[in-house]
Amino acid sequence: MSNETVAAITAEAAPAPEAPHGLGVSLPSTDAWAKTEGTFPYAADLWAEGLLWAAVLRSPHPHARIVSIDISHAREMPGVRAVITHEDVPGATLHGRRSADRPVFASDIVRHHGEPIAAVAADHPDTARLAAAAVIVEYEVLDPVTDPEQAFEAEPLHPDGNLIRHIPLRHGDPDAVGEIVVEGQYRIGRQDPAPIGAEAGLAVPRPDGGVELYIASTDPHADRDRAAAVYGLEPERVKIVVTGVAGATADREDPGFQLPLGLLALRTGCPVKLTVTREESFLGHVHRHPTLLRYRHHADTEGKLVKVEAQILLDAGAYADTSSEALAAAVSFACGPYIVPNAFIEGWAVRTNNPPSGHVRGEGAMQVCAAYEAQMDKLARKLGVDPAELRLRNVLATGDALPTGQTVTCPAPVAELLEAVRDYPLPQLPKDTPEEEWLLPGGPEGAGEPGAVRRGVGYGVGMVHMLGTEGADEVSTATVKVQDGVATVLCAAVETGQGFTTLARQIVQETLGIEEVHVAPVDTDQPPAGAGCRGRHTWVSGGAVERAAKMVRTQLLQPLAHKFGMSTELLQITDGKITSYDGVLSTTVTEAMDGKELWATAQCRPHPTEPLDEAGQGDAFVGLAFCAIRAVVDVDIEIGSVRVVELALAQDVGRVLNPKQLAARLEAGATQGVGIALTENLRTARGLVRHPDLTGYALPTALDAPDIRIVKLVEERDVVAPFGAKSVSAVPVVTSPAAIASAVRAATGRPVNRLPIRPQAAVVTPQ
Repeated sequence: MSNETVAAITAEAAPAPEAPHGLGVSLPSTDAWAKTEGTFPYAADLWAEGLLWAAVLRSPHPHARIVSIDISHAREMPGVRAVITHEDVPGATLHGRRSADRPVFASDIVRHHGEPIAAVAADHPDTARLAAAAVIVEYEVLDPVTDPEQAFEAEPLHPDGNLIRHIPLRHGDPDAVGEIVVEGQYRIGRQDPAPIGAEAGLAVPRPDGGVELYIASTDPHADRDRAAAVYGLEPERVKIVVTGVAGATADREDPGFQLPLGLLALRTGCPVKLTVTREESFLGHVHRHPTLLRYRHHADTEGKLVKVEAQILLDAGAYADTSSEALAAAVSFACGPYIVPNAFIEGWAVRTNNPPSGHVRGEGAMQVCAAYEAQMDKLARKLGVDPAELRLRNVLATGDALPTGQTVTCPAPVAELLEAVRDYPLPQLPKDTPEEEWLLPGGPEGAGEPGAVRRGVGYGVGMVHMLGTEGADEVSTATVKVQDGVATVLCAAVETGQGFTTLARQIVQETLGIEEVHVAPVDTDQPPAGAGCRGRHTWVSGGAVERAAKMVRTQLLQPLAHKFGMSTELLQITDGKITSYDGVLSTTVTEAMDGKELWATAQCRPHPTEPLDEAGQGDAFVGLAFCAIRAVVDVDIEIGSVRVVELALAQDVGRVLNPKQLAARLEAGATQGVGIALTENLRTARGLVRHPDLTGYALPTALDAPDIRIVKLVEERDVVAPFGAKSVSAVPVVTSPAAIASAVRAATGRPVNRLPIRPQAAVVTPQ
């Protein structure tokens, strides 16, 4: 790889801003200017001398037996340098995020539409694509298993069987009953992360026989270890350099393109680049689990919950991926942030021949939130109680227990959040504005008539877990170096848009009083920091940076404290100056450094968790975050179109570290929920993905984004979290679809038991 390419990846995009700085300040991102101007380097922008281009042949069938693979025609094409299949994998032929059950290339059986069969390297991208298409594969097409309920009785799709995990949760008295009972069945569709940039990468062979991968990985060390096993190499001979991440609300990188990329570079001895099409992106990476949920809620005549019974079935698609963790979250949060003395939940995750499912923001929690909030609406309607009031009668608080038996020790101001959104003033009705300014459902030129529009107000209360679950080791390591008045942070926490690099700068500024702080690019030569999800890097990686910075602070202050006969606690650093409590000592950080280089490395590891036992009991979560949203919608009851007018949001955030960044994350999460509620559904027909593009997959646009009012942020610090801060972006995603569905129910009187909401579900037939 050329020095220019490496320099492009590692270059700082903008100078450090001037004071004020530190925690609690809206410090802008260092890469904001470059991203705005279009000069920020993504993987698709990389280049290397002697570059070859790759293409991957993917299965056109969701389920088939491979009879034969003929690569001779492709290999003989001019410009083709390599064609590889399962026979050319030197190491492990199976891989997976949690268990190795997914082949690098299908060898005998194809289990989902788009599964990799072969890969090609050629001297031109068009040649590579033509050569991939020239690989002749003879299939014996098999009947796909696409209904997860049928997976229990179907022939095994995998040597490990069709059942990935079953969790039976048992809590309280199974014979308990309530005077009021409501039941419901709910379905959640398949949402795609739809990153702004499709997957791309560059693989460069190394002189030692290893390989370097330049990709937008969100978990580089895990990706390195998986790649090394497939390549038959020691992990230290595989290096992953993280390029700019073009959007990530999930495990955005498809291993089906990562792994062949390195294999082709090793086979040809040349750099190899692959930029996938949007269609390939839809077929390759994981999606949110489609879910079937059946619920029965018992309550007394005052609306107090007595018992919740539920069955939850997750469609994992062809491979396990992170389905076990998603199921644990779904079962554990199946009752929501409510006090439920008796709960009996059955959860299953099964394999099918549908597209693969995995980690997507709020996995498990989002699906059950839509269902239990629909149940709360049913209870309120049956009791004749205001929906917000019914929820307030049942919300949990700090010190209460989850159905898993775990005590909620973190701040849980659920009632405060719900009251805040309930009491916030409602937006104006259309009749209060001129008719020509009405924004009807369906857009500015909505097809409906104003007389058919009904307004609805609904509520959603959601919760998510932070960090990993069930005994996951959530350790992260960071190094802070200071020399010549400049601090550098080395931490393998990937910036995916969540703002970690900005936070790391703020932490060092706060601790050391140094204004100019640089965060080094991420690669696997650094110690691991783990995956960029569930608020991990704010908590674990931010905690590691803070500890390292405090160690450097001690190194800096100890000589001065010793010289003046005082403890370091009596010295403070503010705006680059060191002063003592009595004013005797006053010097700058630069003068105190005296040309020395100070550095320290530290780790942060949250308190351990434990797996759920055979009854679904256990302290499985490090921390929890909560959100309440009130949705206001306009529904055209004749054609079923829905416009979200406003989302009023209240959330417990622990501590606000960067106000503007926090607001942006909350607004983005709530808007993502609008897509889940109304438009986003990756449709399949007998396992075949229909319209895998951004025309067929309807993302919300600026016209669909509602007014988002951040009504209240509760800053009650979580004492076990560094800085006391909580994860913020996932819980609005979890909560807003449930609130929008609740509002549509209020407007139409229809049950609305499926997400996304179909137009026919919002049509009211005249009596």
